[in-house]
This record gives sequence, structure tokens and C-alpha cells, in this order.
Amino acid sequence: MPEPALKVLMVASEAAPFAKTGGLADVVGSLPPALQSLGHDVRLVMPWYRAVRKVTGQIRASRRKLSVPMGGRVFQVGYRSVENRGVQIYFIDLPEFYDRPGLYGDMGSDYPDNAERFGLLSRAALELTRELGFAPDVIHAHDWQTGLVPVYLRRQLWRDPFFAGSHSLFSIHNLGYQGVFPLETARILGLEASPLSPEGLEYYGQISLLKGGIGFADQVNTVSPTYCREIQTPESGMGLDGLLRARSDRLHGLLNGLDENLWSPASDRALAHSYAPRKLSGKALCKTALQQELGLQASPRTPLVAMVTRLDSQKGVELVLESWDRILSRRLQLVILGTGNPDFEHRLTAAAAYYPGQVRVLLRFDDDLSRRIYAGSDLFLMPSRYEPCGLGQLIALRYGSVPLVHATGGLIDTIVDPQTAAGHANGFVFREYRHSSLLEGLDRALTAYAVPREWQKLMRQGMTQDLSWTRAAAQYVDLYRLCTKD
Repeated sequence: MPEPALKVLMVASEAAPFAKTGGLADVVGSLPPALQSLGHDVRLVMPWYRAVRKVTGQIRASRRKLSVPMGGRVFQVGYRSVENRGVQIYFIDLPEFYDRPGLYGDMGSDYPDNAERFGLLSRAALELTRELGFAPDVIHAHDWQTGLVPVYLRRQLWRDPFFAGSHSLFSIHNLGYQGVFPLETARILGLEASPLSPEGLEYYGQISLLKGGIGFADQVNTVSPTYCREIQTPESGMGLDGLLRARSDRLHGLLNGLDENLWSPASDRALAHSYAPRKLSGKALCKTALQQELGLQASPRTPLVAMVTRLDSQKGVELVLESWDRILSRRLQLVILGTGNPDFEHRLTAAAAYYPGQVRVLLRFDDDLSRRIYAGSDLFLMPSRYEPCGLGQLIALRYGSVPLVHATGGLIDTIVDPQTAAGHANGFVFREYRHSSLLEGLDRALTAYAVPREWQKLMRQGMTQDLSWTRAAAQYVDLYRLCTKD
């Protein structure tokens, strides 16, 4: 007899296409529709940012306000709703918190009241379920911004009969962002003394909202099996490895999926030409079109290496700069698209100036151009120092750009090197985080590129493998059911 459908409340600070700063939004934008397609009832709650209005236009506000208690205050909070891809999305509407230029900050600085902003989101999401009469089986919270959802559920609402059947899953998308705030912030968030102990939210004399989510959720997951193991070590645990080891029986690594409807070279309107695994001629035309667009020599047999990345030390930008002259001593073209650390932006621009006919560094966010770079590049470079899952390598696989990655996190879970399993290879992996290892991997990739039949085999292997959210969503359903057994 089939198991009953689940009612799932998803709470997150961002979701594509409404508001996005990184991979979290892609996950939260794609997972709910995939779950819905499996027959489950999924609702998503996120803030009504100024950025959201630019996507949706005006949406009528709710007639009733939610009374949301937090820290001795009762906030009167509105909400708005829209359906997207079969999923009902609810936006928490409090202009003093969310009607701002940025999601988390502006002019390079975080908003000083972010703890209160996202504590309110967490508490309001729970009050909204009561208003809607939607008693969730599982409340799925994402990253530090919603780390208080399990805390409020466990510490403040545990006697409430409405939530008697509700359980929580907390997803860690990047342990490097922990939502750390001064200890006195706890009073504003309405947290009593007991959750503030070292066994609770206390974190080296401050509080960590991420730690709250990890410690109080029924189950915890992160976004790849290898990253799940890595964060339980002192080297990668960022001060939380002890707690993660203590909860290892409730800690899971589930690899993200890719929305294959949004990322498809056969139907992507941003591309000059469409193509598919059995008909790759369009990819060669995409390469020529990209070279012409960027003012590079239109040379079909010159390998085009690309990075589409946030310019951050996590992403291996320092390693690329250390290896710059050695990389460009190879006969190749290099394209880098991204924004981030101003120092990296300056150094990359200056370094590119020495190779005007060979390199393009494009300091901006440009979704359409990124798609043309995935389609037009031969080799996709992703030398991340650490990578919880990674989206770039998944898109690259889908578009037939062969990844070259550092052996970490989700990268090692998704990229198979010919030296490991030649029959299943879809890219290249370098093991040590140093320039000599990167260059050795690059040289192996360039050697393979010189043999078109070998290269096309790598391309097709990546383009045809199952990267879909349907696979990942089924794994989340299993984890939700495990939550309900607690």
C-alpha cells in the first residue's frame, strides 16, 4: 500500500526566480515543484523583498494580519501569495524589514538587524501555517536565516496541538555562513536562557542561528555526501564539527539536482544555436559565436576554458591567480565571468591586461551571457577550496563543457576522472589544492581535448547523466518520512 502524501512547509530567505544571491535560491526554486510532481503538498514561505516585486509586480496583500510574537513585541505582519509551477508561494510582508535595496545588506555591508529580520521570518512562517489551517508534517528550513524555525518549534510551540504532528528538517547549504550575532541579540529574538547554553545556540560568546538549526531540528542534511563527511572534521567543520559529529546519526548528505527544464542546450533561448548529445554541431557554432561576441579569435581548435563564479577565496580564485602565467602559457583562451571580492576583481583585471588576445574577465552578473559561456566553452574550471555541492559543474555537464575540479565536497561526488573510472568519466579532478596539481589536471584535460573522439565521449557522458531534481526530490521524501518517525 503506498504511503500517504506529505504536507511540507518550506521556509527560506531566497528562491528563484523571485530573489537570488546564490545556489540556495536555485535549490529552493526547484525542489518544491519536484516534490509537488511526486504528489506531495508543498508550500513555500519567504520574505516580500523589494526585489520580489520587480519579478511579480504588485500582488494583493492579505486582508488579515498575522500577530507574530517575538522578543516581547507583537508584530502585525501581512502576507501575499502567488502560484508558481504548481506551488503556492507565500511572501511575508513587513516593509520595515524587507522593503530594502538588498536581501541581506547594501553597499558591501550586512544589515545590522539581520538577526531580527530573519528571526521574524522564522516565527511568522509558523504563525502563517496556523492562519492557513495548513498543519505541516514536515517544516523544511534552509541555512542560518531560518535556523530559528526548529528552535521556535521545539522550545516555544511544542505544547501547541496545531503543531503536534509537525517535524523539522534543517538543510545546511554552506557551513561558512553561520548567522553569528552578539549574545544580547537573543533577547530581541525571544530566546530564553536554556537554548543559549553551549549545547544550544551559544557560539564562542555569541549566538549562531545556524547552530540552532543544527541542534534543534529532528533531522539535518547538507547538499552532498562528501561535504557531509568533511564538515564533521576540525579542518572543515568551522567550529561546529563537534556538534555535527554528535548529531551524526541524524546528519545526511543529499546531492542537489539541476532543473533540466531551465538548463537545456536544446531549448535555451540565450544560445546562438541549439544542440543535444547526439547532435553536437550546434555547440561548435556556439563556441564561434562566443569568441566573436567577446572579441577573441574565432579558432575552433583552440580550447576555450571558462569560469562562471563568485569571486571569493572559497571558489579558488587565489589558486587561479597563483597559476595565471602558467595557465596562459598553454595554447588556450580563458573567459571569467563573475563579481565578488574587490581585491580579486582588481587583480584579475590587471592580470588579464597582459594577455589581451587570450583572456576576457567580465565583472558582472549576466545570466544570458553565463549560459552562452557554458555552451561555448570546452573546459569548465571549478577549483574551489571547498564546495558543499556546486551548481556550476552540473550546468557545465548539461551543456557539454567538461569540468576540471578540485577534489572536494559535491565536486568529487559528481565528477569522475578517467584515472578513476575511464568508462564513466565526465571530467577531470585534481587532488591537491595547489597550483602544480591544478596544472597537472589541466594538462591531462588538454591532452584529451586534442583527441576529438575521446573528448566527445566525455561530453556525452556528462550531457546524458541524470542530474534531475526528480532523483533528488525522491531522496528528500525519504528523509521527510524519517523526520516523521521521530
